[in-house]
Amino acid sequence: MNPVELLSPAKDRECGIQAIRHGADAVYIGAPRFSARAAAGNSWESIEKLLRYAHLYKAKVLVALNTLLYDNELEEARQMAVRCYEMGVDALIIQDMGLLRMDLPPIALHASTQTDNRDAAKVRFLSEVGFRRVVLARELSLAQIAAIHRQTDVELEVFVHGSLCVSYSGQCYMSQASCGRSANRGRCAQYCRLPYDLLDADRHTLMAGKHLLSLKDMDRSDDLAALLDAGVTSLKIEGRLKDADYVKNVTLYYRRRLDAVLEGRPDRVKASLGKVYADFIPNPKRTFHRGGTDYFLQGKRTPMANFDTPKSMGEEVAEVVEARPRSLKVRMRQNIHNGDGLCCLDAEGRLQGFRVNRVENGTLFLSETVSGIGVGTVLFRNEDRLFARQLQGETARRLIGLRMRLAETSQGFSLSLTDEEGCSVRVERPAEKQVAEKAAMAEQQIRSQLGKWGGTPFDPLGITLDFSQNWFIPSALLAGMRREAAALLEQRRSDSRPADVLRTEKPVRYPSLSPEGGLDYTANVLNGKALQFYLEHGAERVEPAMEAGNADIPGDSKALMRCRYCLRDALSACPKRHPEKAAAYQEPLYLRHGAFTYRLRFDCDRCEMIVEKE
Repeated sequence: MNPVELLSPAKDRECGIQAIRHGADAVYIGAPRFSARAAAGNSWESIEKLLRYAHLYKAKVLVALNTLLYDNELEEARQMAVRCYEMGVDALIIQDMGLLRMDLPPIALHASTQTDNRDAAKVRFLSEVGFRRVVLARELSLAQIAAIHRQTDVELEVFVHGSLCVSYSGQCYMSQASCGRSANRGRCAQYCRLPYDLLDADRHTLMAGKHLLSLKDMDRSDDLAALLDAGVTSLKIEGRLKDADYVKNVTLYYRRRLDAVLEGRPDRVKASLGKVYADFIPNPKRTFHRGGTDYFLQGKRTPMANFDTPKSMGEEVAEVVEARPRSLKVRMRQNIHNGDGLCCLDAEGRLQGFRVNRVENGTLFLSETVSGIGVGTVLFRNEDRLFARQLQGETARRLIGLRMRLAETSQGFSLSLTDEEGCSVRVERPAEKQVAEKAAMAEQQIRSQLGKWGGTPFDPLGITLDFSQNWFIPSALLAGMRREAAALLEQRRSDSRPADVLRTEKPVRYPSLSPEGGLDYTANVLNGKALQFYLEHGAERVEPAMEAGNADIPGDSKALMRCRYCLRDALSACPKRHPEKAAAYQEPLYLRHGAFTYRLRFDCDRCEMIVEKE
């Protein structure tokens, strides 16, 4: 049977623990430095504590070391990789190929989505140079994922939920070129979330102040079975900057959805141990939520962007039937509670937010005066006070099934514990044997005492008594044996570490070389070791990465983003699909934000949009 991994984000140790407690089979967390979320670095002590908790449940901890590295950073990154290996980290997620020319320990390597993994040739290459897993580009369809699986022999990881970058990952240079903050160095300034004016060839304004590059959040919860059929190993939730409430809610939601799929798939099993018992019903729309899209997964061009706002709007809860400055009479679609934060788009298309003081008979009394809201305005809840309260504190338990065997020995008694994976421990205690005067009562007392597992990660599934006679055993003796055995089993589980992974690298040619054997700046080569790697795999000429100070890139090589998302298509003005509307958008088109203007180019053969420096 093939294991299926639900992979959740961990901003820090607490988020990681909550992810595992709520059903994650693995978590990914930033290393102290060189993580693609510079604001989400973690101490070694935090990572070590997370490892012990995760390994208790056979869950994995993947450490992100996935930025581009300067020459003077390579040795520190190598030492961090060694530290991860020594601690028992299950895998490193990396982007910089220079690390493959360092003396790395035998730890599993995963190719970050920032290595731009869009086709079978690239994925096969990464497998052949030693990567155990490849994180695929978010833009791929089910058919493309399945084709890659058929043509390669490597674990495939696919995003299923969370924020979306409008550019192919690893191929966005807008932040670096515009303000010197590199997305490939973990410091993206999120230019895709800004408002832009859309200009035509004559610089006439076609749209003003709209978030034309801001995508909705990915939601593929309805497609989990199809992703498994396509050959996916790991289902990944995005969000290493999200708080614990988000991680709890979304992880539990996908755990429930994935478990329902696995019930009908005897060939696939979850990748970790333990059953989750939660105190709330998960709903992704009740924490951070920009609206959902499956983002090309089915090959359909469903609405992917929200031009009005890049912020979380949450779930739709009501429609206004009468508006006053400090109150709104509404037709409710969901219950609204005192203290909820609501938002809507007003008559000018601007996002307004306000808080509900109290709710009475379908009327919302507001904490402030609002304007521009009329009959028919749809209200959304972006702060759910009741749900936030439900998510406070400990909201779930994760318990590992356990079977016990209490047996007599020549000197006393032994207690054996075997968990659902087959891991066993045994403790013995000398004791004077006393025949029970009341056999039924003695057995009941034994089973009652051995059934007390509250506060532990274990769930008793059954007790076998292996006695020649009905013995009376003092409760204190039983309790001591139970506690000692539980501590031993927990220690054994937590001390487990992954097997060494010996990486082999084949002398294969890099598949994305130009006919002349060249690589441009999009190969993201920032150090001499990465240059060596590509030269040894067939490159004749390699341009340095933009982060090397090569911001003024000449000629056609000035793309700051390459996107499968197409603004013309989003405006129903695709020349192929809507030629009757295309004429209204005279090319070249431009995006303008403040002092910055960017030119849009449309590669219709590839069905891609390129954002360029003007």
